Amino acid sequence: MGATNSPLKKIVVVCTGNTCRSPMAAGWLTAHLAGKGWQAESAGVAAREGGAAAPEAVEVMQEMEVDISTHRARMLSRKLVEEADLILAMTEGHLRVINQRFPEAKEKVQLLNSFGPGPAADVADPFGLSADAYRHTRDELVQALGDFLLHLAERGGLKREE
Repeated sequence: MGATNSPLKKIVVVCTGNTCRSPMAAGWLTAHLAGKGWQAESAGVAAREGGAAAPEAVEVMQEMEVDISTHRARMLSRKLVEEADLILAMTEGHLRVINQRFPEAKEKVQLLNSFGPGPAADVADPFGLSADAYRHTRDELVQALGDFLLHLAERGGLKREE
């Protein structure tokens, strides 16, 4: 039996418009972090508040039984940054913008695709492209997020389910 009052740690995944990459990543993380002491949210550095997830993003995540259909876009805010234990950026550009706007968060901002064995790389933006492009991005995200979860687990950062 774990501590019932322990707050969940928060991961905020960040992209540009918060309609494609970051909602897909947060949806996948939410499904895979249930009961492990973490919660995932998403935001954008140039988001139009309240916008829906791209239909292609919803479709390709549904193929993995992850529902992001109720997602609504939002800007990365100071409050979200302060509440976050970790901020995962999709690109070096996002990383720079976050560090520029919120220099106090520098220690908790990392490139999403930096936990695997290869060199860190940007996650391509599928916005406006075909469902196949979204599938490619989804698969890239799943690989990067799997590497991230392995990183957390190796450092004792995941609670056991129960």
